[in-house]
Amino acid sequence: MRRRFIAMLTALTLFSCAKESKNMVVNGKIEGLKKGTLYFQRVKDTTLITIDSLQINGNPEFTFSTDIEGPEIFYLYLDKNDGNQLNDRLDFFGEEGTITIKTSRDYFAPEAIVEGSATNNKLYEYRKMRSKFSNKNLELIKSKFEAEKNGDAEIADSLITELNRNQQRSFLYTVNYIFNNSDSYVTPYLVLTEAPNLTVKYLDSINNMLSEPVAKSKYGTALKKYIEKIKEGENSKDTAENAE
Repeated sequence: MRRRFIAMLTALTLFSCAKESKNMVVNGKIEGLKKGTLYFQRVKDTTLITIDSLQINGNPEFTFSTDIEGPEIFYLYLDKNDGNQLNDRLDFFGEEGTITIKTSRDYFAPEAIVEGSATNNKLYEYRKMRSKFSNKNLELIKSKFEAEKNGDAEIADSLITELNRNQQRSFLYTVNYIFNNSDSYVTPYLVLTEAPNLTVKYLDSINNMLSEPVAKSKYGTALKKYIEKIKEGENSKDTAENAE
C-alpha cells in the first residue's frame, strides 16, 4: 500500500512538473549560408552565455530548443568565418511555443523575419517607429556636416535645433509607448534599455501600472530591483548629507 502511494505521488509530481515546464523551439532558415556556426544565446546573471550551437555545412536550416519561464530576449549569433561581425547578431523576444526565423547570410539581423512570438511583434512595432527617428537623425547630421563644410553657420545651427527636437520626439515616443502598453512584457525591458534615466517618480508609476504577469516576469522583476537600488542610493545620499 505504501509503495503504491509513493508511486502515485511520484507520478503526480512528474505530471505537475511537466505541466509547469515551458519549452521554446526556435527553428528557421538562413538563405545563402553554406558554411558557418550558429550560436543560440541568452543573458544569465548579466553575462551572455551560449545555450547551444550548430555547425552549418551546406544545409541552411536550424533548430534549437530550451526551457523558458516567460518571455525573454534571446540571441542568434552567426559566425561566418569572414572576419566581419557586422549585422551578425540577432536579438528577439522568445516565448513558449515555436518561433520561426527566416533571414539571409549577408543581412542576418536586418532582414530577419520572426514569427510565433506576440511579444516580439510588439518589440518590432516599437523598433519600426524608432528607426524612423534614427533615420531622421542621420539625415540631419549629414546635412549639418555639409552646411558646416560649406561655411553656412546659420543653416548648421538650425539643423542642430531640429536634431535636438527630433531626439526629444523620439524619447517622448518611447515614454508614451511604455505608458500605453502596461500589459506587454516588452514594457519593462524598454524601460531598462531605452529609458533607464527616468526619474524615480516616473519609474514608480510605470512599475505600479504593470499587469501582474508582466510585473512578475524576468524584466518586470529586474525593473523593480532597479528602482529599489536607485531609492537605496538616494536614501544613502540623504543620510550622508544630513550627517554633514
